[in-house]
Amino acid sequence: MFPKNGEYVCSKCQKTADLGPSETFSTDMKAKETTVITENIATLPKTHIICPECANTEAYFSLRQTRSADEPETRIYRCCRCNHTWREY
Repeated sequence: MFPKNGEYVCSKCQKTADLGPSETFSTDMKAKETTVITENIATLPKTHIICPECANTEAYFSLRQTRSADEPETRIYRCCRCNHTWREY
């Protein structure tokens, strides 16, 4: 449940509950949007890996530094058949 208009609201069923007079919420976080693969798919390299959704054995891949510099890169795959996208850390 998340606070909205002075009460808690469930994001799944829209059920509400009172916040109560002594509860306050604040955040310093900025909204972030993450796009997994933005490149033109036709220009990405392909590899042989099994898709967890359709069991196809070919996928496009890209490498991204998603964590701190001393951590390894994240491999991001997109299935050539069903376009399912998944990550491998």
